[in-house]
Amino acid sequence: MASLKNKHFMIGLSLTFIVALFSFLAAKLPILDKVGALTIAILIAILYRHFRGYPEQYSSGITFSSKYLLRFAIILYGLKLNIFDIIGQGSKLLAIDVGVVIFSIVMMLFVNKLLHGDKNIALLLGVGTGVCGAAAIAAVAPIFKSREKDTAISIGIIALIGTIFSLIYTAIYAIFSMTTNVYGAWSGVSLHEIAHVVLAGGFGGSDALKIALLGKLGRVFLLIPLTIVLILIMRFR
Repeated sequence: MASLKNKHFMIGLSLTFIVALFSFLAAKLPILDKVGALTIAILIAILYRHFRGYPEQYSSGITFSSKYLLRFAIILYGLKLNIFDIIGQGSKLLAIDVGVVIFSIVMMLFVNKLLHGDKNIALLLGVGTGVCGAAAIAAVAPIFKSREKDTAISIGIIALIGTIFSLIYTAIYAIFSMTTNVYGAWSGVSLHEIAHVVLAGGFGGSDALKIALLGKLGRVFLLIPLTIVLILIMRFR
């Protein structure tokens, strides 16, 4: 049984590697070089799932790639960031990030009140939208005593909307004349997951991606103080 699980893990890992390699090579071709490897990889995954279905038996390898290898790659990229850029621009982006987090939570609660929806899901979506997607939802769900169903629904919505908008962002950048700094900052402070930020920001080039990651990492940093604040609010509520 263990050997079978290991085999399925390796197949899932290999599958993501093949998609990544193919996307990287395809992005070297004319026209596709304007799309980018990440966009190509996501489109391949969407088409594969649509026509073949999600390979459940290989999910362990696929999940490992998306959770750990992707984050490791982001860390490696982060090592390339110039410390003076972080000092010079990070504080401005961090201030914007604080505003984005507060606005996202308040807006979700406001919309939820208008629609008479589930307040718990609204809170999860607000935190997920404002901070860092699924990771933020998973972090605050125990604080809100959320049901597994609510957590799963929120993560699914965030993943879907984030992917759709990351693709829309690339189209907007291609159509409108946006500077790399503006586009990078916009991507970094508004998209949900790091993968979404890398996808959209990377389309604008290395400079846009650098700014996008600075904005995104600032929001990730805010998860810790936000979690502490939420714990205190729930405790003295």
